[in-house]
Amino acid sequence: MLTDRSPSGPAAATSPSTSTASFADDLAEAVVLLRGLPTARDAVGEARRSVLDWAAARPHLRAQLAVDEPPGTTRVGYDLLLDHPEGGTVALSAEVDDGIPWLVDHSTHWAAANILSVDGAGLSIAGALSAIRALGVRDRQLHERLVDHRIVLNELEGALQQPTTAEIQAAADEFRRRRGLTGRAQTLEWLAEAGMSPEMFQTHARTQALVARVRDRFAGEPARRRLAEHPEDFTVRRAVWVTGRHADDLGALLEGPVEDFAARCLAAIQLPAGPYGDTPQLHAATALSPRLPEPLRTVPEKTAIGPVPYEGGHLAGVVYEVVAPDPDAPEVMEAARDAAFQAWLDERRRTAEIRWFWL
Repeated sequence: MLTDRSPSGPAAATSPSTSTASFADDLAEAVVLLRGLPTARDAVGEARRSVLDWAAARPHLRAQLAVDEPPGTTRVGYDLLLDHPEGGTVALSAEVDDGIPWLVDHSTHWAAANILSVDGAGLSIAGALSAIRALGVRDRQLHERLVDHRIVLNELEGALQQPTTAEIQAAADEFRRRRGLTGRAQTLEWLAEAGMSPEMFQTHARTQALVARVRDRFAGEPARRRLAEHPEDFTVRRAVWVTGRHADDLGALLEGPVEDFAARCLAAIQLPAGPYGDTPQLHAATALSPRLPEPLRTVPEKTAIGPVPYEGGHLAGVVYEVVAPDPDAPEVMEAARDAAFQAWLDERRRTAEIRWFWL
């Protein structure tokens, strides 16, 4: 709500307008003023000027204009606040079109409880916050992930078959696995930190079990097709890399034979901190290329890279081995399924009609 105050000051005790009878005349004029204000969002300035001019001739009312700019519409609503001669404040609301004052209308406004819609289907603020708490990943933009969440929910609309107990348990197990939660106590601690109750977690697991059904549509032939079209995305790389704030520190670790890079890094992190007080962080993984840091995903076998900018600092590393994707490996086909699913989401997002109300 935005407010403007008219010029104010003590009302003259002898002013006839301070009487209750004269206040009734003021109210009638205020209603005419309020009903005549423009309701287009880009005309709020004009409305403010009209009220200020009107209030300047009636300083005893100390008129104040309240402007409501509801989400999802180009229209605005107004309230006019006036001092009563016997004390207190009188609030006037007027809605020319449908007769519902905005204070009432806002509570049931079609967009007031939604953060966005996709193809006309809304995602509630509560639903979005639940999704944000549960995502727990940082590799994609939040806005895109919220849209993706609504797209999948659209696919689930009208689902007749509820998830089985086994499907819900599998979704809960996958949730814990992705976050490294190995036991009940650790899971409950994570949920408390994320602001999720056990009941909310159970509801999320039920939803994710249904989402898994949508994702599983891309297993089998869609996954094999994705693998054939993008084999580089499913190569496995064995890599060692080091991250730090200062490129010079990392560059020194690249000096020497590639095969000794890991040993040099291990020796470096055991030394006292450098002149900047920083100790490089060492990492090692054998993983599908898309799951490695972006600078390493296309590096050839037995090749060093860096230092290159990475996540606010720098990265230097070596890819020791590159293994072609095995179409019979379950982890490869699972990754291909997920990639096909994400490609479908990307295309749906590109063609959907998306309207943001809050973010």
